[in-house]
Parts: sequence; structure tokens; C-alpha cells
Amino acid sequence: MDGRMDGWMDGLMDRWMDFQTALFSTVPILSWLPRYPFKEYAVGDLISGISVGIMQLPQGMAYALLASVPPIFGLYSSFYPVLIYFIFGTSKHISLGTYAVMSVMIGGVTERLAPDSDFMTWDNVTNATLIDTVARDAERVRVAAAVTFMSGIFQILLGVVQFGFVVTYLSEPLVRGYTTAAAIHVIVSQLKYSFGISPDRYSGPLSLIYTVIEICYLLPKTNIGTLVVTLVAILGLFLAKELNAYLSKKIPVPIPTELIAVISWQVDLSGKYGIDVVGEIPSGLQPPVFPDVKLFAPVIGDAFALSVVGYGIAISLGRIFALKYGYKVDSNQELVALGLSNSIGGIFQCFAISCSMSRSLVQESSGGKTQVAGALSAVVILFITLWIGTLFEDLPKAVLAAIIHVNLQGMLKQFMDIFSLWKSSKIDMMIWIATFILTLLLNPDLGLAASIAFSMLTVIFRTQLPKYSILGRLEDTDIYKPLDGYSKVMELPGILIFRSSATLYFANAEMYQEALGKKVSAHTQRREQHDNEEPEDIAVIHVDPEPNPSLPQAIILDLSPVNFLDTVGVKTIRNDPIVIPYDILVVFYSFLFPSSFLAGVVDNLEAGGFFNEKVTKSCLFSTIHDAVLYCKSKHHLWTLEKLMVCLD
Repeated sequence: MDGRMDGWMDGLMDRWMDFQTALFSTVPILSWLPRYPFKEYAVGDLISGISVGIMQLPQGMAYALLASVPPIFGLYSSFYPVLIYFIFGTSKHISLGTYAVMSVMIGGVTERLAPDSDFMTWDNVTNATLIDTVARDAERVRVAAAVTFMSGIFQILLGVVQFGFVVTYLSEPLVRGYTTAAAIHVIVSQLKYSFGISPDRYSGPLSLIYTVIEICYLLPKTNIGTLVVTLVAILGLFLAKELNAYLSKKIPVPIPTELIAVISWQVDLSGKYGIDVVGEIPSGLQPPVFPDVKLFAPVIGDAFALSVVGYGIAISLGRIFALKYGYKVDSNQELVALGLSNSIGGIFQCFAISCSMSRSLVQESSGGKTQVAGALSAVVILFITLWIGTLFEDLPKAVLAAIIHVNLQGMLKQFMDIFSLWKSSKIDMMIWIATFILTLLLNPDLGLAASIAFSMLTVIFRTQLPKYSILGRLEDTDIYKPLDGYSKVMELPGILIFRSSATLYFANAEMYQEALGKKVSAHTQRREQHDNEEPEDIAVIHVDPEPNPSLPQAIILDLSPVNFLDTVGVKTIRNDPIVIPYDILVVFYSFLFPSSFLAGVVDNLEAGGFFNEKVTKSCLFSTIHDAVLYCKSKHHLWTLEKLMVCLD
């Protein structure tokens, strides 16, 4: 009885431990907050949270303009999602909130589904057509909330099915080329606020070109007051940022230049000079409203693009900080955390968020140690939203546009990547340039899909044009290197070792055969014509009484780069027509790999009918040297038998 009770208790404890582990991994705050070292981290997180919160204020309002929604919704987006991430996120240093690239993508959706033309009204007093901005902004908020909610749902689903590896398809050159092009989209979208003009809204491919042409056409109508405000704000912000960089080692926190820029324009510029201002900012928070289900279908493609871009940016920056400070960021949990932040944020009328490099660097440099800093920055935004938001109603939109322009200078510096990539990898340079051009011409949503497709094509292109080499041995060692790359490598008499730098599959199988044929022909130029025999299988060995030492008596196919084989690849090495006419022993081999990795290749061989009663798994070798020794030991025993060696 006691034994059964003990067993029952042990099982219960095991289930409890499993539940606890699952709970802590799903809600990370439960694992780290109870152990929070208050004395060591509290002051740093407090200073960092206030500093980031001050930055969030002007950036949130400015990026709301990019999303084509009223500025107050940028503050909401800097509050609700940040608190959700505080509970579910695993990165300690990234600053979640509004982000320029995400905001301009949202703006493309809101202006496409709620264009100005849908809200034109006739004013009988002035006999002119006016835009009902109240109705238009309300509809754009609903669109932004719907696409944000859907992007969050996509992220949650991808996280639940352990699809965090999707970010691996976003290479660094692709991401940097993409964000640089997106920065151009952002700058162009803000020119209307910088010049005080009202260009028509274009959507779809080449919309950026049409917008630039329209802006150039409207330049004679520039509001001079708006342009002066823009230039003064840009110059002041730029000089202040340079001062911050100069004083970075002398002061613990940066000077809040953007906040100073925002609160320094407390004059009636709208009435005196006709400068467009932020306008009414309601105090308090909005009640939750579930997004309009009818809007889900039109935004589903945009939502998926937002989910991938937002996650890619956040996880890339999160891994940089995690590597620097020695902790782990769970990629799948990050998907869930971002998904919850966006989906719940969408219910509270926020627009899609990610992390900002500039805010994250401030959060780190000002002493932030944990996610508590992010939560405190949200408290700062809450205080502003509830009590002092009305102070910013007379703020010129040109100042917010200037903040955006200055903050994007870091992205524009990425043009220098082209020169460094030219030296290191021309294919990566092509990916950067192609991504930039495609995103510039097709807009951020279609541009991302086209860029990923182009990046995948470069992978296929590289596998179709691998480097084929003949290997030799370094003297008095068991090390084998390409003959054309090392001066002290000697070719083995009678043995030809052939290597391809890529895996073997249908796209390059024919080229593999051709390259092998050329290599074999180079070693058989002086061989006399043999009788035209038709062997039944892979290799027939004909032994001359006195074989010519200049001719290869064995061929070793180095399959170490092969990580999978399709049916065409299996047939290529099973029925290779190149080696048959020369009656040469063929030996296949591969280096040692983890068993779970190699098992898939062996399965491919078995499924393709590679093994038989004479070519068995007992013929597998793990190194080139083992294969060479085997060939030498068989030199006096070569007969008409078939010999195959591959893949330990």
C-alpha cells in the first residue's frame, strides 16, 4: 500500500514539475521576477525606464503619422504592447514599441483601405470639397487595429508550431537592404509634412516614384512657415544628437533632445502661419474594442508581412544583446510574446510594433538590466497620456517629421554596406542591392516577398555552380586538400579523389556528371581504347596485367558536402555513365556527421535503391584516408566485382 502511494506521489510530482516548467516557459516573468535583485538592478532599470519613456513620447507621436493615424494612438502603441511584452518576453534589453518600418507598412494599409477620396464632402458655405478627417481617421484606426490584430495572431500561431526558424530566411544583407529601402519610403511619406503640401496618395508598385513626382509638382505651393520649422528642427536635433554622442562617456543618460524639440513649440503657429499641427489629444485611455472582422480578409497578406518583419527585427536585435550579456532568447517564445503584444494591442486600437535600435541602445547604456525598464517606460507614457497630453496639441507635425528624418540617419548609413560586401561577398552584395531596389519599387509588403524569393534563388544558383576539385594528400599526413589550392599537396598515384562543394540533387546532377567526366578524361588521355563492354552495374573493374600508373585505378567521390539526396542524386552516383567506360573502381565516402543528421542521407540512399547484396552499409567509410587505404589494399584483388563505399 505504501509503495503504491509513493509511486502515485512521485507521478504527481513529475506532472507538477512538467506543468511548472511549461508555465514558466510560457510566462517567463514568473521565473525571473521573484528572483529580481532589487538592490543591484532597481536604480539602473528606473533611470533606463524614464529615459526610454521620454524617447517613446515623441517617437510614438511621430510614427503615428507614418501609420496615418492620430498621434495619440502612437502613445497607446507605446503603452499596451510594452506591458504585454514585459510579462511574456525573454529579451532583457530590447525596447519594444513603435518602429518606423512597421509604421510605414501600416500607413500603406490604412491609406489604401481608407483613402481620402472615400471621405469627400461638399461644403455649401465655401462651395468646395472637403475631407471629413474625423470619419477618415476613425476608419484608419479601425484598419490599423485589424491588421495589427491579425499580425499578432500570425505570430502566435508561428510560435506555437515552433516556426521561429523562419527568421533564418531573412539574412543580414536582406534585412539591411530592406530597412534602408523602407527608410526611403518613410522619408518620402513625411515630405508632405515637411513642405506643408497635400500630394495624392498612390498605392501598389511604383507608388514611391509617383509620389516623388507629385511632390516635385507641388513644391511651388510649399508653406514657407512649415519649411522653416522643419529646417530649424532638423538642424537642432542633428546638432543635439552630435552633442549627445560627444558627451556619451561623461553623462549617464543622453539629453532628451526629442522631448525638448516637442515642448519648445508652444506657440500658435497654426493660426499665424497656417502650419499643420497635431490637434486635439484626448486624455485618458480608450476602452477595448474587438477589431472589425470584415477587415480581416483585405489585410491578411499585409498582416503576415508585418508579423515576419516585426519578428525578424526584434529577434535579430534580441540575440545581439543576449550574446553580449550571456543569456538566452527563446525564438519561439519571442514570437508568442510579440504576437500577444500585437493582438491584445489591436484590441486596444494600437498599431503593430517591434523594437527600436536607438531606444534599445539607450535602454542598455542608461543602466537597464531587465524587462522592468520597459515596463517603467510604459508607466511614463501612461502618465503623459492621462494628464499632460493636451500640452502637445499645438505641436507642428513638421517637428514630428523632423524627428523621423533625423532618427533615420542610422539606416541611411547602411548604404556603406555595399562597399564592404563588394570586398567580402559579391552575392551578398547582390542580395542587398536587389532587396533595396525591389522594396523601393514594389513597396515594403511585396518587396519583402520578392526579396526573399531572390535570396532563395541565389542559394539555388550557388548549388548549381559549385566548385569541383581533385584532392591530394599533404605529405606524411592523412590530410587531403584541393590540388589547385595548395602547393604542397601531392596527387595519389592511381587514385582520383573528386569533390563537389555543394549537395547533389536534381538541379546540379547533370553538371556533376559533366565535371566528373572532365576530371576523369584529364587523367585518361593516354589510355588506349578498351573493348566496348556493357557492364551491368555501377563499376566494372578491368585489371591490366601491367596497369599504366598514370591512369586512375580508383575514383573516390567525396560526398562530405552532401546533406541530402533526391532520387536524381541517388541515380547519379548509382548509375554514373562517366566512369563506366573506363572500368575504374569507384569508392564513395563522407566525413563523420552527427548520427541524426547523417541518418537522413542514408535513408535517401536506401529509398533510392542504392544498396544491394554487394553494396552494403558495411562498405561505408568515415574519412578519405580510410577510403584510400581500402583502395590500396584492394589493388591486387580488383576483379569484376562491384565495390561501393559511402556515408558512415
